[in-house]
Amino acid sequence: MRVRTTRGSGQIGYRPTRRRHEFGFPQHEGLSMRTLMIWTLAVLAAIACVVYPPAARAATPAATAPPATRYALVMEDALPLRSGARSGGTPLALLTQGELLELRGERLDYVQVWDLSRERGGFVRARGVRALALTPDEAPELLGLVRFLRDRPGSESLGLGIAAAYLKAAPAGAITAEAFDAMGTMADRLAWRANVAAVNAANVPVRPGEPNIAAQLEVANGLGVHFTSLERDGHLRLCYDGDAFRHVAALSPTPEQSARAALALTRHDCIADTTPPLQRWQADQARAQILARVPAADLPPWLRNRIRLRQAGVWSAIAFEDSRRLAVEAGATPPGVPAVSAGDIAAAGNAALEALGGVDKNELADDDQSTYTDAAMRVGASRWAAEPVPAPAPTGLRVATRPGQPGETCVLLLDGKHDAGHPLARHCTFAAVWTASARANAASTALVLAVQPLAAWRELWMFRATPAGWTLQVLPPATESGDPGYVEFAGWVAGTDGVLAAREVRDAQHPGRFLRTYELLDGNTLATIKAADAPGSLKAFWRFQDPAWKRATVSLR
Repeated sequence: MRVRTTRGSGQIGYRPTRRRHEFGFPQHEGLSMRTLMIWTLAVLAAIACVVYPPAARAATPAATAPPATRYALVMEDALPLRSGARSGGTPLALLTQGELLELRGERLDYVQVWDLSRERGGFVRARGVRALALTPDEAPELLGLVRFLRDRPGSESLGLGIAAAYLKAAPAGAITAEAFDAMGTMADRLAWRANVAAVNAANVPVRPGEPNIAAQLEVANGLGVHFTSLERDGHLRLCYDGDAFRHVAALSPTPEQSARAALALTRHDCIADTTPPLQRWQADQARAQILARVPAADLPPWLRNRIRLRQAGVWSAIAFEDSRRLAVEAGATPPGVPAVSAGDIAAAGNAALEALGGVDKNELADDDQSTYTDAAMRVGASRWAAEPVPAPAPTGLRVATRPGQPGETCVLLLDGKHDAGHPLARHCTFAAVWTASARANAASTALVLAVQPLAAWRELWMFRATPAGWTLQVLPPATESGDPGYVEFAGWVAGTDGVLAAREVRDAQHPGRFLRTYELLDGNTLATIKAADAPGSLKAFWRFQDPAWKRATVSLR
């Protein structure tokens, strides 16, 4: 509204018109009802928002799962890991077949990877690796590769890597004994190849392109496959610890799988020579139980022969160890260990002979011929355990045993005039003394005795009368102590001082060969006069061999 200002100013001003509803004038009744309705609707809308919250806007991006990790399995030996995707990239490391890498990307004909063991990234050629997602869909293909590589020498680390990938990819319920059987077979063969390479390293140069065994062992160790080192015969021997084969026994294996696992877990050459006697006895008892669980009747004949040969060697060792325990403990059995008796010794000796006798020689594979000889020598070393001890004769030349220092057995030479209080000769030993083997000559001037210092090593003792008194001579199977081996009495040569003996031992010059000879010995020095590879080739054996020896010896197998 236009108004005039202060008098005399001559100016015209403006001011707002005051409306009645803005400055305290009473409002209309309809306006009050409208306000109430607005407040009511607002309250209802707020309650509805609390009770029924609005859905997330469609425009809000949904949370996405991180991409699955992909892997790359090295398929070649000496594959360079480079700093760049070029052949001129700096080599950072040499990779070995079977190593598992993380796949990070691709560039040109290279793939970018991350080495988990070395904690280092780099690039490798795409053709040298195999991309894996380790999903259940890949499991059947990986198992097929494991089957192929199981019997392929030289690719053990690659086979172990693929087997490990299969175990990671396959569902838990789908894993059977087959994968573990293959892993154990490849690990056992890798250890064997390492041992052969170590023995031949001085004589056979490494051929170009030959797989690097040391690198493959390192890859296997990174996959959780472990080996133990043993010193034997001046060489370091590698043995697989058998973890995969122990899994085989727990997964309902086939008879063949069970047999392979048992043979791998009961090797003679993978027990340290420094194992204490009681622990060695426990280990051999465990080996016998593993072999007993194998369904031998369901095996092919050649594989059944291998089980019986291993049983023969294990039970012969148990017979020796039972004899030593009986002599050492003398009734004071250590707590937690079952006691042994003379009956246990005889039972173990008979079990060894029965296992060896159950071998079908017509079904022996070519690779098992030396194994058969080895088992026969082990049984031959302990065969006197199965022989009953005769009652002591009141007269004549004979032996008796008495305990000596802790662990010792003292041999007393007696006759009708000399009892245990005044023996003709006395000698103590820590070996097992088989008194059933004592044989005196007709003139009672000499006596031979079988004494076994080791589980697979038996010596021949001879007591002989001389003008200076009784002397003792010891004839070992060989000049170098290398298991197994034995030498045994085969008869007296009448009218002379000659002694017949049978000897069987491993060839020191060629460890894979064995020597079996039948000899005529000088009774005074035990020196060999004549020797032949068959008893029929010596005239003395035709005439003077002991019938008891011919009946019980295993050298005439």
